[in-house]
Amino acid sequence: MPAIEIRPDIYWIGVNDRTTDLFEGMWPITEEGVSYNSYLILDEKKALIDITRNTQEANLLAQLQGRLDCHELDYIVVNHMEPDHTGALRVLRSLAPQATILCSAKAQAMLKDYYGITDNVQVVADGETLSLGKHQLQFHMIPFVHWPETMATYETTEKVLFSCDAFGGYGALRGSIFDDQAVDLAHYEREALRYYVNIVARFSQPTLNAIKKLGGIEIAVVAPSHGLIWRRDTKRIIELYRQWALLATNQPDPGVTLIYGSMYGNTEAMMNAVAQGISRAGVPVEIFNAARTHASYILPSVWTHSGVMIGAPTYEVGLFTPMAEQLRYIIEKRISNRKAAFFGSYGWSGGALKTAKQLVEPLKWEWVETLEFQGRATLEQLAEGEAFGYRFAESLKPQQGVIPQ
Repeated sequence: MPAIEIRPDIYWIGVNDRTTDLFEGMWPITEEGVSYNSYLILDEKKALIDITRNTQEANLLAQLQGRLDCHELDYIVVNHMEPDHTGALRVLRSLAPQATILCSAKAQAMLKDYYGITDNVQVVADGETLSLGKHQLQFHMIPFVHWPETMATYETTEKVLFSCDAFGGYGALRGSIFDDQAVDLAHYEREALRYYVNIVARFSQPTLNAIKKLGGIEIAVVAPSHGLIWRRDTKRIIELYRQWALLATNQPDPGVTLIYGSMYGNTEAMMNAVAQGISRAGVPVEIFNAARTHASYILPSVWTHSGVMIGAPTYEVGLFTPMAEQLRYIIEKRISNRKAAFFGSYGWSGGALKTAKQLVEPLKWEWVETLEFQGRATLEQLAEGEAFGYRFAESLKPQQGVIPQ
């Protein structure tokens, strides 16, 4: 995509990545892709804000050189040091040695550690401003969104917030870069949620701190490092991030994430009965096969639903291995205080339930009910499973006279 003007003299010169399979080497984006958004301000002084990963450096340089020669660049703003934002920095520095790198104090040390860069680096302070001519940059420290050195850059004339990872999302841009031009905005919002839970959720309180801090400035455009640029409804993406961050401590809406695994179909048969009961209660339910679905797609459901239903067989006197792996991702993201229930088949001995409870003990889940059966479930047991699912779903509904938090 060619450079696109966001506001007078402010350009998107980002790149789309549709070939990388794993974001951060672990989160699947094979189907969705991702954008690396870089921004160029052309004024008396020229500034590049955010860069890209090293595998995309040729594309970024082509975008940049379509607007100016590298030796004309005055500033390179490094909002965040993670290599998906800075991987092209070494090559860019060789082509534009005159450009001053602007970054936070903590990023300065990281520049040396990652790229051996120590010269022509200027540390900016929280609230500090820099004039480019008609345009002025203001720097806001937003630590742990999601690294300690992260900052956001605000262009005060056109009121553009270059928010780095904050308010970003997965998904390569499909021919348009703005929210008001996106044909399938729901797709980008889903991918923003998945990105938030995969990447940022563990740092929800710092995210809320950042939202509060940035609430004091007028924002006409939200320009993150990944995903759509928001200009029609900037409050929408900020509010979504606020709501998602609050779920780290607040109770989500009633809903069930049903994660199951099955070796020979016995637990799967019970899962269908349990799901029928949940649906009969009128509670939303999302169903995931633990062995066939990456945790990246399961975590957003667990984050936004108040109930977790686990269905897994006993494997070698313990928990079915793919299910144990899914629970470890949930533990890593600290998704706590959910209501939970368990069902599953066992052969000669149980053990899955005990292992599951031990794994999630740090999360302080409330175990509502469990249902284990040996071998294949009978028709009577399947009927019991349907009732089991119904009771669990009903337990998630707000009690009469109780004001939900």
